[in-house]
Amino acid sequence: MGLWEFILRGGGRRFIKRKGSDAGEAGRAMEELRGSLYNEFHTSEGAKRQQQRFCGPGVALTFNFVVSVGIIMANKMVMGSVGFNFPVALSLIHYIAAWVLMAVLRALYLMPIAPPSKSTPFSSLFALGAVMSFSTGLANISLKHNSVGFYQMAKIAVTPTIVAAEFILLRKGVSFRKVITLVIVSFGVAVATVTDLEFNFFGACVAIAWIIPSAINKILWSNLQQSGNWTALALMWKTTPITIFFFLVLMPVMDPPGLLAFNWNFNNSCAIMISALLGFLLQWSGALALG
Repeated sequence: MGLWEFILRGGGRRFIKRKGSDAGEAGRAMEELRGSLYNEFHTSEGAKRQQQRFCGPGVALTFNFVVSVGIIMANKMVMGSVGFNFPVALSLIHYIAAWVLMAVLRALYLMPIAPPSKSTPFSSLFALGAVMSFSTGLANISLKHNSVGFYQMAKIAVTPTIVAAEFILLRKGVSFRKVITLVIVSFGVAVATVTDLEFNFFGACVAIAWIIPSAINKILWSNLQQSGNWTALALMWKTTPITIFFFLVLMPVMDPPGLLAFNWNFNNSCAIMISALLGFLLQWSGALALG
């Protein structure tokens, strides 16, 4: 009788109501968790936070340094012992391979979402894609006609050019600590490569011409990533087709004839595809370092 009296007097109703209230609170908690996870993985702001959380400046710079060393060696081998003397075509292959890899990531829903199209004008993306084509194409032409040491020395000059351009155009100063760090790193690279310096007038002209678009490319990329909440892969996905278009325009002008007559055997093709994979990793790591 005690149990029935408890139920009849409303205790059962209060118990059911309390259980329903607990279930409602659990449901709301699950919805909040689901919403939080959605914001972290399916919005541009969340994807940007995840990128910064798992790939900070130290990790990104280390990643970029290792890949940079690898691709310089790989590209020098491709344009040297392999005999692929088409630097702009090599850049084109790099970006086509990068686009294919990103398309696979996109098909698997692993590509970070891009910010709304209205947040970044197409003219900014178009300018970045165009500058990237000149920067990458001239970099490979410079590597073809210069020794690795001279190429690295020219690459060192890009950093002070960026600092000077940002100070003149954007009034963006650099802390004394960063200046000392840049000087030490640049001095270390210079000492490591000074024994491989070989001067070539045409190569030197190309290296000097490469410094300006390379600096502009890094400034534009950094500003777009930071102002538009772009992740590295999302911005690469948007600008790569534009860069490929410009490579197709530049290739007949800047590359020698004979691309189709090249010996595309298994070994040569494997070397070029390894270079292309490193090219994708270089572009990604560089974007991470700038973001």
